[in-house]
Amino acid sequence: RPAMRRHLLTLLDRVPPGQRADFFKRAFPGRSYASFRARGEAGKARRAVRKRAGRTKASLRRASLQRHYRAQLRRPLDPNLAVFGAYWYSAYSCNPRAIYEKARELVPGMRGVWVVKRDAVDSLPPGVEYVVARTPEYYETIARARYFVNNVNFPNHLVKREGSTHVMTHHGTPLKKMGLDQQQSAVAGERMDFGALLRRCARWDYSVSQNVFSTLVWEHAYPLRYESIESGYPRNDVLSTATEEDVRRIRDELGIAPEQTAVLYAPTHREYQDGYVPVLDAGSVADELGPGHVVLARAHYFYEDTARSHGEVRDVSAHPSVEELMLAADVLVTDYSSIMFDYSVLDRPIVIHAPDWDVYRRLRGTYFDLMEEPPGPITRTEAEVVEAIRAGDTAPDARAAFRARFCSLDDGNAAERVVRRVWFGEREVAAKPEPAVVG
Repeated sequence: RPAMRRHLLTLLDRVPPGQRADFFKRAFPGRSYASFRARGEAGKARRAVRKRAGRTKASLRRASLQRHYRAQLRRPLDPNLAVFGAYWYSAYSCNPRAIYEKARELVPGMRGVWVVKRDAVDSLPPGVEYVVARTPEYYETIARARYFVNNVNFPNHLVKREGSTHVMTHHGTPLKKMGLDQQQSAVAGERMDFGALLRRCARWDYSVSQNVFSTLVWEHAYPLRYESIESGYPRNDVLSTATEEDVRRIRDELGIAPEQTAVLYAPTHREYQDGYVPVLDAGSVADELGPGHVVLARAHYFYEDTARSHGEVRDVSAHPSVEELMLAADVLVTDYSSIMFDYSVLDRPIVIHAPDWDVYRRLRGTYFDLMEEPPGPITRTEAEVVEAIRAGDTAPDARAAFRARFCSLDDGNAAERVVRRVWFGEREVAAKPEPAVVG
């Protein structure tokens, strides 16, 4: 009976307004359509009042937090307090994580506090102090911190105080155009507020780069007053220092058999598309490769629920450490993602799947022609990807040239170089050897 009533009410909404009273009388004998409409209008009014009250409550809360923040900004800086964040407060990862963990070793008395969204709290390891974004504790922390480390810009509301130090670590060596270099982009050039971007970047005191190439790009894309720390990428230290035992442990945890070839598939984001449009059928590739291979599919963090585990395809999008996934993989398949620059540290085969390179280069813009200087074979179909993986290591010379250009500083000591420069004022002068190789 209740189900029938709901069905009739649904049908009532589809009846032309002039015929609804008659329909209601036949569907619900003995009930008044006028009373029904009056109750409906009263319900709408109550919901509208609650909605306005909710907005008012939210506005009052924001105003209260802003007053609290302004009051905290009048307090002195805490010289030992350092704030860390990554990927818009969504993760405990990347270069800020590596710098935080090294600073805990080297900086006596440092109090490192991570800022995370509420749904990211569970990703933090035990013993890591944190505050939840946009809470009173958060505003107290960012008001008084001496150091700020992030791989993206902190939000607009953060005030850069005199005496504080901001470290922008970035989160990849840039193949695609970045910052002001996107002004001529067909998509970003229309969407981005470049003035607001420059105001956020003006807070930087240091910009961390993986290589000379990145330093030149960052200084051109973000032409502001800061010091470049050309250190190699802190997040890649583990790639240079991991042992064979580390690799075996990670593969065991991922359920990869010793005799299996692990393929990490990690595509990039295409902001000129409305949503995720796959350029490679990972399932088809896995089926063709057979049980001797396993495909670890990692979706870009801008997309949710776009990878699926089935057969020999494992969805590893939620894995907390992309570095561990790289260590576990025997070969990388990517398109234009900056992961290619990090994975090159391991000196293992890389396949560049580039079926839409011309479109990507025209709409997004790139700093060099990857097709002319790739770290491995170029593919455009699933069949070519399968063939490239089966062929094994066919491009050691191309990969060596790529590593020499982009990975020469990744020697396992990048995080320490950043910590010593930022916290101790030291300038790194020791020679930086060719990066170590695992596997």
